[in-house]
Amino acid sequence: MKTTLTKEEREILDSFEKGEWVPVKNLSKRKAEVMRYARTTLKKDKRLNIRISERDLTELQKKAVSEGLPYQTYVASIIHKFVSGKLVEAKN
Repeated sequence: MKTTLTKEEREILDSFEKGEWVPVKNLSKRKAEVMRYARTTLKKDKRLNIRISERDLTELQKKAVSEGLPYQTYVASIIHKFVSGKLVEAKN
């Protein structure tokens, strides 16, 4: 059975096969570092209150339901994508 890889998977496999991957010297220390970074980055310690139209809120809530997320989490993810430059404008 032959597995079909995506472009990204193929690039990762090619990189691995070229020997470009190296083991982490102190894995447990590195894991702890990365976990600290993740906790700090993902920590939600500030509150934001905004006023928006009822229509916009209803549409946000509908989209959140279709994504399987609470609407506040959905809005937070949109803001995060925007500030990190990962929010892509929809093609018309």
